[in-house]
Amino acid sequence: MVDLTKVQKDILEAEGHLLISGGPGSGKTTIAILKAALLSADLRPAQTILFLSFARATVARILEAIDEERGITKDEKNKIDVDTYHAFFWRILKTHGYLVGLPRRLMLVTPPNEAIALSAIRRKYKADSKLSDNERAEKQLLEDNERIRLAEHEGRICFGVFAQYTSKLLRASNKVRALVTSAFPTIILDEFQDTTADQWRVVKALSTGSTLIALADPEQRIFEFAGAEAKRLQQFKDTLHPTVFDLKSDNHRSKGTDITVFGNDILSGQFSQDSYNGIYFHLFEPNENQALASLNGRTLQARARRLKTGTKHWTVAILVPTKRMTRQVSDSFRAPLGSMPTILHTAVIDMEGPILAAEVVAYFLQQVSGSDGVESSIDLICAFYRGRNGDEPGKGNLKEADAILKAFARCVEKNDAGLPQPVKSIFHATLDAINATRSIELTGDPDSDWIAVRTVLEESACPRLREIASEVRNIRLLERGSVLRQSLSQDWRTYGRYRNALAITQQAFVQEHFARAARPERGVVVMNMHKAKGKQFDEVIIFEGWPRYAGRKIVANLDRIVRNNVITPDMSQARQNFRVSVTRARIRTTILTPKGDPCALLRKQKTN
Repeated sequence: MVDLTKVQKDILEAEGHLLISGGPGSGKTTIAILKAALLSADLRPAQTILFLSFARATVARILEAIDEERGITKDEKNKIDVDTYHAFFWRILKTHGYLVGLPRRLMLVTPPNEAIALSAIRRKYKADSKLSDNERAEKQLLEDNERIRLAEHEGRICFGVFAQYTSKLLRASNKVRALVTSAFPTIILDEFQDTTADQWRVVKALSTGSTLIALADPEQRIFEFAGAEAKRLQQFKDTLHPTVFDLKSDNHRSKGTDITVFGNDILSGQFSQDSYNGIYFHLFEPNENQALASLNGRTLQARARRLKTGTKHWTVAILVPTKRMTRQVSDSFRAPLGSMPTILHTAVIDMEGPILAAEVVAYFLQQVSGSDGVESSIDLICAFYRGRNGDEPGKGNLKEADAILKAFARCVEKNDAGLPQPVKSIFHATLDAINATRSIELTGDPDSDWIAVRTVLEESACPRLREIASEVRNIRLLERGSVLRQSLSQDWRTYGRYRNALAITQQAFVQEHFARAARPERGVVVMNMHKAKGKQFDEVIIFEGWPRYAGRKIVANLDRIVRNNVITPDMSQARQNFRVSVTRARIRTTILTPKGDPCALLRKQKTN
């Protein structure tokens, strides 16, 4: 059993609804696990304590923490059910959704396919940052209406409406609500400050039969863009009248350092110390080659420090402000400039593009002949371009999909009329690659066959298929023992070919969305700052973009922690994001910022 503070002991003894607040590493998760173990003694058969969090990676960390907790028994651990909010809502909807007007048969719409479904609406608007408030509201209303239409008319459920229909269901049906609260008499709500209005309505409905324990950091609310609101904790207090516990500045994650102190000072904008134990600052030259070379060097140093300790499962996280930088850094680690060595790493990227690319490769494994095979291939290639950027589709990608369809339609029209094909059509290179995949002598080994198809695309004259081949390299589902690999092997054994490769691949990604056995990150990990929320690492390196100059004037300032690196009256979100990133580290946080224009949030802080 860990050494508990007086407040933590009081939490174990408290009854009824609880609100436990505290900063990063203050022990919220640990005491919640111990509380769950204690409450498990009163469970009836088939009941469990439900522990909900937002991301699968956070669920994996909680499961790991439960497994490593020596103060609770195996039986107690087995009575704690850890899951994501979305997976919990889906469990309820797919069984009882028909009670609120949804079709009996429901199908999950994964984020890539949601992006495709909404692309027709999104193509009518500029990027969100360039929209007026009225335009943004109009676009949001159209998207919401389309999600509702998909759900109620087609039975296709997007993640964004899970909470909406679950709250409606739990409020409308006393019987369903009683079934849920009976199965889960205690529910622990991780990261409660980031719940949306619909998720809050679910919580209120469950509070009538379940005891709720909310874990929250009021200063770690970084998902306001997704519907989180500052009033959420006060709503919980006013509605449920919980016993409130504040772990305050307790620091169990980075004990012996000033990492939490520095994080809190970032939040306040007032630096209390000239230097901070565990916080290191370095300036880099503001150009791509020298910036990335500096990052690569600092990462290799961090890796060497971790290896020197002899620790088996060490972690070094590279946190960047944008999705674009995640890929840029990952590419730099794979193919560094000069004589620097490559850096083995994992890149945590948005998976819409890789998943849609994987669907293209999977379909080519089926080697469907004739015009139907070509038409379906074109549809999947166009779907890749429409959905690869998720909820921020680039105009270039949407135009690319249109160009592919237009070229295909023109060639079909010429063929039907018995006329010669257009000599310079972009479709010719695509068709040559499609035909080349049909000529591959497949072996029945999913790994080698997948690589064979990918290689044909990489070596094709079609730049679009080369791009798809590059994206699909980010897929990790073909590891030995994976569901996808096993299912593809079974498909081959049954039919002597990959008859259902596309459907199998699509289903594998659906299952992946709800998998609870995801492994926590190990080694060097690259991700954007938002994705680091709820995680912890041995070391963190925060790396931001740099200004572009024309003469001595800054003409662009992309990928910065603070937008354009300009001080504005309200910088609370930027401060919270930065604090979250800084405090993910257990031992050391290194901040890399450009010389001549360092991060606006550090301007009162000394750098070296």
